[in-house]
Amino acid sequence: MSLIDRTRGVLGRAVDVYRGTPYERRIAAVRDRLDEPLRVAIAGRIKAGKSTLLNALVGDRLAPTDAGECTRIVTWYQDGHTYQVIAQPYQGPPRQLRFGREDGAIEMDLGDLGVDDVAQLEVRWPSQALRTVTLIDTPGIGSLSEQTSQRAWNLLVPDDEETPADAVIYLMRHLHSNDVEFLRAFHDVEVSRPNPVNAIGVLSRADEIAAGRLDAMASARRVAGRLSTDASVRRLVQSVVPVAGLLAETAATLTEVEFARLRRISELPPAQAEQLLLSVDRFVQTMPELGMTSIEREALLARFGLFGLRLSAALLRHGTSSTATELARELTERSGLAQLREILGSLFFERRDVLKSRSALLALAEITRLCALPGSDQVAAMVEEIIASAHPFNELRVLSSLRAGWVTGKPDVVAELEQLIGGTGAAIHQRLRLPPDASGAELDAAADAALARWQRRAENPLTTAEMAVAARVAVRSCEGMIADRRRLR
Repeated sequence: MSLIDRTRGVLGRAVDVYRGTPYERRIAAVRDRLDEPLRVAIAGRIKAGKSTLLNALVGDRLAPTDAGECTRIVTWYQDGHTYQVIAQPYQGPPRQLRFGREDGAIEMDLGDLGVDDVAQLEVRWPSQALRTVTLIDTPGIGSLSEQTSQRAWNLLVPDDEETPADAVIYLMRHLHSNDVEFLRAFHDVEVSRPNPVNAIGVLSRADEIAAGRLDAMASARRVAGRLSTDASVRRLVQSVVPVAGLLAETAATLTEVEFARLRRISELPPAQAEQLLLSVDRFVQTMPELGMTSIEREALLARFGLFGLRLSAALLRHGTSSTATELARELTERSGLAQLREILGSLFFERRDVLKSRSALLALAEITRLCALPGSDQVAAMVEEIIASAHPFNELRVLSSLRAGWVTGKPDVVAELEQLIGGTGAAIHQRLRLPPDASGAELDAAADAALARWQRRAENPLTTAEMAVAARVAVRSCEGMIADRRRLR
């Protein structure tokens, strides 16, 4: 029986035990959640670019992204059959809100509700991207308004309930003490609590690291690489990816009008283009012969930033892109969004059932702790048995122990162990350090060799106790890969 089926079974048992109590509906909702898209929260400090990144991931400018604190209310973006915005007040029933779109972003009318009256907003929007993931935009941590900042803490680090998010994308411009405090609170070493495997760090606004130079993303990748290998960061997030969020959002929503204006810039002599794009003031106020008003130039700056304008002009000038579609594709790749999507796929979406089962079991364990009824001790025992015996959870425990520094060894051995148990992706070729197009024979040979290697390590009397436990989990991972390969033959 699969992990998700075992989880569904214990939830069904719990519904019977808590039938007629206030917890019945909550457990039924948790069970229904198993069949819903993965829930990924986007969190970070104020003005880190959360809403901009959300728009880039959706491929549509839904969330407002001006310079102020746009996200003062937790806002859920999910796929829907029609266009709706629903407010969930702290008091009273849900309300459907009136809304419009200003420059693409959704403008919501709260009516007689104040910001502090609304627990959360739900934006239901027909979207291909939202069919596989529900994105949760959270208020900025470190906001001047303590109540606004607290909303993110209440969602992801609640005192008395489970977090509704299965995974988190955490945006940082550098590692601030508030970032560490928040991620440590969100992180726990137990498999039934959130831990680094369901958190990804994003070095946001990466194009600003090198003052918008054309090599800004290369500099950002080096910074992200150092953060990814930093011991304190590894305990908090699975990986750190540099993303130029504004460029990614604009690439996803590039218009033909914008492309035509970019082409005008690219057709200038290189020296003139360089002078024009030297600063914001120069771009807005000089070269009237460019044939663009100051309003049009400011609109381009708001959409691309100086880095995006410089990069776009260079790509068009050198013939790397010749159409709006080609430019959008190239900007998406260079923004870091493609890499982020790849990592989200390998670390979140391929682990969808594991992450959702863990969220459900966390909720159920909390209910049995809060409310003891006849039969609830059996439910709690079933939850503990699943957590203790399910191999995916054992992998997560070892991965968390590796990140915390509790399992140590030679660097190459630790690196292989981390990859073998799915630390960089759950696909067989990723676990075995092979290319995506590796042949079946190559996969079989690598899995057999890894099994023999880790069996020897697990049985070696000189292996430390912690590494021996981890090695036995690696052996089971190898056996699972071999069994999967046999089923495909």
